[in-house]
Amino acid sequence: MTESFVDVVDVLLVEDDPGDVLMTREAFEHHKIRNKLHVVADGVEALQFLRREGPHAGAPRPGLVLLDLNLPRKDGREVLAEIKSDEALRSIPVVVLTTSEAEEDILRSYDLHANAYVTKPVDFDRFIDVIRQIDDFFVTVVKLPR
Repeated sequence: MTESFVDVVDVLLVEDDPGDVLMTREAFEHHKIRNKLHVVADGVEALQFLRREGPHAGAPRPGLVLLDLNLPRKDGREVLAEIKSDEALRSIPVVVLTTSEAEEDILRSYDLHANAYVTKPVDFDRFIDVIRQIDDFFVTVVKLPR
């Protein structure tokens, strides 16, 4: 299949750490990931984006959400629970992308129906590789609902 036939997917990154946002953007650029990256900095804004409310009324529906757990205003666990309990949103794959390696966070995320749990590497090159692998799997390999 040629690249011109591959759909461009909107990816929502929910991340409050500017350094991690920058590394994710650089990973998208470095691997020439064609998907469109949208960024929100807290859980309340994430749900507004997903529900197309307020300042995000014209937001596209993302095909993938990259969700940090430790967020201001509404943490990632609460956001994940709301996404997966909302009939209009639950089919969107959510990858928890966080620094936490706590077994409790991993179990809770899967209990809340996360599609994957990935611990952020601290090494920049490894971080870029992880983002590329997530993109390859969830956007290229897996068939996503429209």
